[in-house]
Amino acid sequence: MEALILSFIDFLKQFSYLGLIIALTFEFVPAELVLPLAGFWVFEGDMNYWVAVLAGTLGGTLGPLTLYALGRYGGRPFLMKYGKYVFIKEKEINAADRFFGKYGAGVAFFGRFLPGVRTTISVPCGMARMNVWVFSTYTFLAMLPITAFYIYLGKQFGPQWKDVGTKAEEYMLPIAGLIILAGSLLIILKKSKKKITA
Repeated sequence: MEALILSFIDFLKQFSYLGLIIALTFEFVPAELVLPLAGFWVFEGDMNYWVAVLAGTLGGTLGPLTLYALGRYGGRPFLMKYGKYVFIKEKEINAADRFFGKYGAGVAFFGRFLPGVRTTISVPCGMARMNVWVFSTYTFLAMLPITAFYIYLGKQFGPQWKDVGTKAEEYMLPIAGLIILAGSLLIILKKSKKKITA
């Protein structure tokens, strides 16, 4: 499967930055594979780092909109029936649902930092009919540092760009923990302020 995805990405490389955007709009194409490869292209001098980061962030924002739309217009029954065809499992939808229930609209940002929730978090956002502009803004703001991080590692690893995945996860989990902790504290502070002013 990975070889097939890599062939697809390699085909899109001929379209340069547009190809990078297109690759990331397909949710079945893992960003963890595309972005380090883009970093390797930066290493080779085929792409500019910052333009690649911008293209990757745009693609990483457009892709989740497809799952958001599936959640919003198809709903849970549709996803349970047809989700398997776009590599969405019931277990992932349930995890994303729980996460959305706990953190609300902020999951469009926080969820991007968590493996296992990162992709499917768009579904409950759509099902909850979250404002599409708020959803897109949160997604863009989360994807910007993630994209910059993965492309940077791909550039640093050079020809060994495939090793980025395991290294990135070592850093991403503690970063995700800190971001979720900070987000939880903000939510608690907001709620306590509302109680005080009420």
